[in-house]
Amino acid sequence: MKVSEAVGGKVPALSFEFFPPKTPEQESDLYATLAQLIQYKPDFVSVTYGAMGNNRERTFYWVREIKEKFFIDPLVHLTCINADKTSISKQLDELDFMGINNILALRGDPPAEAKDFTPPPDGFSFAKDLIAFIKQKKPEFCVGAAGFPEGHPGAASAAADVQHLKQKVEAGAEFVISQLFFDNRYFFDYVTRCRTEGIYLPIVPGIMPITSLKQVKKMTEICGATVPATLLDKMEKHKADKKAIEQVGVELAVAQCRELIAAEVPGLHFFVMNQAGPISRILKELRK
Repeated sequence: MKVSEAVGGKVPALSFEFFPPKTPEQESDLYATLAQLIQYKPDFVSVTYGAMGNNRERTFYWVREIKEKFFIDPLVHLTCINADKTSISKQLDELDFMGINNILALRGDPPAEAKDFTPPPDGFSFAKDLIAFIKQKKPEFCVGAAGFPEGHPGAASAAADVQHLKQKVEAGAEFVISQLFFDNRYFFDYVTRCRTEGIYLPIVPGIMPITSLKQVKKMTEICGATVPATLLDKMEKHKADKKAIEQVGVELAVAQCRELIAAEVPGLHFFVMNQAGPISRILKELRK
């Protein structure tokens, strides 16, 4: 099934995002996580790629494993910041051969030390260019784009960020999966801005359950998401108690999801962080 179809139905789609494991122990853990979460019958799952494309082989291995062993439609992340048209074309052919045709097209982040980073010759500067190339080479592929409720950290303004998304849509994007956020107002305001600019395709909220104070600080630093002061204070009080932090994260995610479902969002996309426990607790609460 194409992701655009899954998020275009009347019932909110359910999806999970994983990252490729690096060690045998992490691989075993991911198999166990998948086995536990499959009981919730996700409509699709995604696998991250690495900003510089350095996880490509592991990403492709895992989307194939998910498709063949768990019978779930995978959504593969694909970045372009360190790739040229020839390498991207080969990767698209490889995915086509595997029968995988759902792609989340991303620019990727340049190395922190590269202030004036430029793409390789015959490469791509932006996600919109990658999207257009994919749709030209594989028009039957379903391609999605990333959205930023609080604006991309590199965008000049929230309005400019929406214009960038509009360019991705004009290039062929068929759905949007948002970056994480901890206050639903940011997501609702973002959707309103998008609709005002004529962007009507499904925008799926991305939810990341908090499992540690260190984790949330790192993730928000990377993507620019805001942590409400009351939430930060609550986590600071329990920072030495992992279970208490997880409970705070579960309660927040449940509250977020209930409000989002009531607002009839097209889906819920969970950033699993390769941990089944918090997601299971959240979904069990939502099904009560």
